[in-house]
Amino acid sequence: MDEIKRLTPAQRARCNRLIRRLCANYDGGNCMPLDDGEGCVCVQTISYSLLCKYFRRAVLPADKVLCADIYRQRTRLCDRCGKPFAPGSNRQKYCPECGRSIRRKQKADSARRRRSVEH
Repeated sequence: MDEIKRLTPAQRARCNRLIRRLCANYDGGNCMPLDDGEGCVCVQTISYSLLCKYFRRAVLPADKVLCADIYRQRTRLCDRCGKPFAPGSNRQKYCPECGRSIRRKQKADSARRRRSVEH
């Protein structure tokens, strides 16, 4: 994270959507910490680099796939739905949404088998 990362146009567009949706410092195109009486444009929205520390630390981790793409981390495709996701371990096969539903289904199947063996 010491070097300044360069964004592709697609990554920049996704970052700008994140900024408009989630950034607490973004106020109608202006950056509140840089505001000294006059409106100051948010530098992250006009740049192809990751300049804003608040964006890197607080906003960008909300989109794990984008974060993994920018920092060139490994991503996988979900075995169930096919969407890309950043795995938390080397064994993870499903995205978080599919993982929850599959875990519930497997747990119900296990409980059903256990109940049938006991009786």
